[in-house]
Amino acid sequence: MPDTTNDKLLRLIAEGVPDAVIFADREGIVRIWSPGAERMFGFTAAEAVGQSLDLIIPENLRARHWEGYRRVMETGETHYGTKLLSAPALCSAGGRISTEFSMALVRDCEGAMAGSGAIIRDVTERWQKEKAMKERLAELERHEAERNG
Repeated sequence: MPDTTNDKLLRLIAEGVPDAVIFADREGIVRIWSPGAERMFGFTAAEAVGQSLDLIIPENLRARHWEGYRRVMETGETHYGTKLLSAPALCSAGGRISTEFSMALVRDCEGAMAGSGAIIRDVTERWQKEKAMKERLAELERHEAERNG
């Protein structure tokens, strides 16, 4: 079936945004990997498409992720709805980044679950700054308590 104008526009938007746009099928296999995902995670589309989402999910979070993913694919429902989610993710170099993402449940023409799409943003720099501020505040509070106590 040829692309419609809307299909082309959606593809151009997904390819043009700086954030990662990813789609994984019911089994959690990557089927769409945008240029933003390539920049963010360091894997090319050729390396990522056809691979499990384990490519970017830290090992210590995989069991929990897959439990939830399978439940959502079976039920077609998520309690996350329109919430902005956050989680660490893996990069090709083996490091971790902090991410925030929104997801969309995708259904096929018959209404059955086809998979899940996500728009992911790297928030590592902001997370590091917030962590440093919290540590500094805790240090100042300790000093104040020592001075007054």
